[in-house]
Formats: sequence, C-alpha cells, structure tokens
Amino acid sequence: MEGLCRANSLFALDLYRALSESNAAGNMFFSPLSISAALSMVYLGARGDTAKEMEKVLSFRSVSDVHSHFERLASTINKPSASYILKLASRLYGEKTFKFLTEYLDSTLKLYHADLQAVDFIGESDKSRQLINKWVEEQTESEKLYEKVFWIKDKIKDLLQFGVINELTRLVLVNAIYFKGTWMYTFEAFNTREMPFKINQNEHRPVQMMYQKEMFPFRDIPEYELQVLELPYKKEELSMLILLPNETQDGSDNLLKLESELTLDKLLDWTKRDKMSMHMDIEVHLPKFKLEVETSLSKKLQEMGMSSVFQDTKSDLTGMSRQSGLFISAVIHKAFIEVNEEGTEAAAATAVMVECDSFVNFQSFTADHPFLFFIRHNPTNSILFLGRFRGPS
Repeated sequence: MEGLCRANSLFALDLYRALSESNAAGNMFFSPLSISAALSMVYLGARGDTAKEMEKVLSFRSVSDVHSHFERLASTINKPSASYILKLASRLYGEKTFKFLTEYLDSTLKLYHADLQAVDFIGESDKSRQLINKWVEEQTESEKLYEKVFWIKDKIKDLLQFGVINELTRLVLVNAIYFKGTWMYTFEAFNTREMPFKINQNEHRPVQMMYQKEMFPFRDIPEYELQVLELPYKKEELSMLILLPNETQDGSDNLLKLESELTLDKLLDWTKRDKMSMHMDIEVHLPKFKLEVETSLSKKLQEMGMSSVFQDTKSDLTGMSRQSGLFISAVIHKAFIEVNEEGTEAAAATAVMVECDSFVNFQSFTADHPFLFFIRHNPTNSILFLGRFRGPS
C-alpha cells in the first residue's frame, strides 16, 4: 500500500502543477485521492496504449496490483473513528441497455465497493444526471456495503451541470470523499480579529485571522526560505500541513518559486515529524477561510499525457465492454473546504463520463500571505486534499 500512496502523492503534485499553470494567481483546492480513485476505476478497464498512458500519468508504473492496494487504502481510510469523520466512496451508473463485462463489474464491486446502478441515459439523460448529483449531495456509501452511512449534505451540490450527460453516455464513475475534524488545540473565537492578508507587495485584503499559542510541530528551513507548520486534528491521525514561504522585499512571488522547486521527496522530508521542533511554543495566526472550486480536468489530463482515453478512435476500454468505441468525454471535479476555530470540514467529488462513439521561547507563524496547504492521513501518508490560499476572493 505504501507504493500506491507514494504514486497518488506524485500524481497529486503533478496535477497541482498542471492546474497552477493556468491559474497562477488564484486559489486552488482539490482532492487528488478522489480523482485518483475515480480514474483508477477507468484504468481497471483500460487496455493497450490507453492503460500505459494512464499508469504513467497516475504514477502507477512502479505499483504492483494497484487495485487491491486501493481496496486496502479505502478500508483504512473508512475505518470508523470517534474523533473525526473520514469516508471515501465510489459508485457506477451505467446505461441500462449497454452490456458491460461481468468481470469488470465484479472487480469494481470487490475492489472499490462500487456497485452499478442501471439508468436510462438514452431516454432520460437529465433525470440520470440529477440522480447522480443527489447521490453526491446526500449519501456516499451504501448501507449494504458498510455499517455506517455518511452524508456530504449540501457541500457538493450540482457536480454535473446540465448537458454534461447525454444520450451517448454509457457509464459515469463517481467518487466522493468527506472529512470533518476538530483541531487538537482549537482556536478561541475571542482571539479572532480582522487583519490584512498580503495578496502581494501592493495589495492587501481583510481576513478574519485566528490566533493561538501552543506547542505545534514546526520547522524553519532557511535554505528554502520556508516555514512548515503541522496542525494536528484530535488523536493526531490527521493533520493539516502548511508550507509558508518567507516574505520577500523585492516583490517576487515566493509561493510560485516554492511550487516550481517542490518535489515529493522534498515534501516528505520537510514534513517529517522527527525533523520538526516539538517542544517550542508557536504563535500561530491562521485565516478562517472557505473555498469551493469546480474544475474540468479533461484538458489537463490530456496535456499530462493521458490522451488516447479521451479519443474515440484511440481509446481502448475493452476491459469494460467487448464493444469498441468507449472513451472518456469529461472528468469533472468539485471540492469544498471550510477552516475555522473548531477545525476543518472538507468534501470533494469526481465524476468521469464515458461515452460511446457509436450510438526558541516561541516562534511566530503568521499566515498573512499566500501559502500552500494539504490534509494528510498520517497512518498511510496519503494526501487527501491539496490547495493554495492566495487570499479572499
């Protein structure tokens, strides 16, 4: 499972860089694990060059038996906890008249706990779209598969917009992830006050800045002009890690510099607990913020090298069905996060549409300028959510 977690993290950083290219100045937030899980179900049915491209982009090349490792990872993540809510769930929606291979459906059910619901994409495509959106909004686990059911509630609404599903749609693969956790040390609301957030050297915007002083895992890395802070949630099985570049005097963008130099090995090294100071009071200023980001990933995934699966004449998804001509028509992702004094609530959903072409004493950590952050599942070292905060919209 360690190999899969590393592969997922490599894909997370690759996708972060790809998305950042077209959005260098804005906020970003997504769940790389949700995207990997949804695409991995497509990869399960991919063959030939299509499979080779997907395993390269998803960094699966060095992972043996990817799908059984995903099953173990999901089981670990879905393990019930009294201190937080964390759930990952998948589901398939297939055109009722289309013949899928029994082996494929059996494997998605066994390895991803994703059962197939037959729908009428041909006759009632928009009704099918609404059905999928309802599943994402409300229930993301089947009572038949798990003892516990959880709800995203209204955090991810209208994942699929009108028109994204049509009479040519044959399969929609959906993954959803939800997290709600309380800080190990909560911020007192009476300490929160308005402060300026430095968008850049010339622009400031007001934010509600939380404050507390506590012994947090902290590391100052002078050679990279970087501070790293870990904010654990209760029981310390999950943490938010914040990478805060030092401010510059010349107006240059240190966050862009950090992103260009960032590798997985550096990220893992910078955030290792045994390299962080554990016994020093840290004065933490962290903005309260809420982000909701919707992203179409089709173009970016093709630019990253996953091209044939989006082309009806080249896609090989014959592991799903003996009928040729299946291809991905769209990959939609939507993610939400709210960070406040109590803790964090985050949710994300990914939908992949498959069509057929034929019918010291203390240290100061003040996050008052752009920073990168991610939420980590500590037992598996998995990046669940990844984002960048450049200030209030």
